[in-house]
Amino acid sequence: MVLTMRVKGYKIKAEADLAGANLAGANFWHQGFTDTRPRGASLWRANLSDANLSNANLYRSELSGANLRGANLAGANLIEVGLVLADLTFADLEGASLNGANMKGANLTNANLTAAHLDGANLTGANLTNGNLTRTDFGRAILTGATMPDGTVHD
Repeated sequence: MVLTMRVKGYKIKAEADLAGANLAGANFWHQGFTDTRPRGASLWRANLSDANLSNANLYRSELSGANLRGANLAGANLIEVGLVLADLTFADLEGASLNGANMKGANLTNANLTAAHLDGANLTGANLTNGNLTRTDFGRAILTGATMPDGTVHD
């Protein structure tokens, strides 16, 4: 099944190849009138490698399995986003809001999470090797089995 979304009149399909796209400041959250809990865009398994998504509103979007390798997500709203098994290697998440995000098994190797907000995020089994966690707020984040920047596995 291929899921689709509309952004400013354009239809984007899941598994779309948006590598290198400039989507800075884009709003991917749809506030539906019939949905009691509106969801954001479905970009499941999309290729967003090297895309500029800085300051984008991806609230409640689905990016599980997405390739976000080298993507610029600085300042992005990623609250309650699905990032299960997403590849965020070398991604810039500086100042991003990831509160409540589901990041089980996500690859965050060499990612910049400086001053990112991860309160309540689920990072079970995530790989944070060589990541920059300066001033990162983990709040109530779940880190069970996560590989930390120094290579140790969190209990």
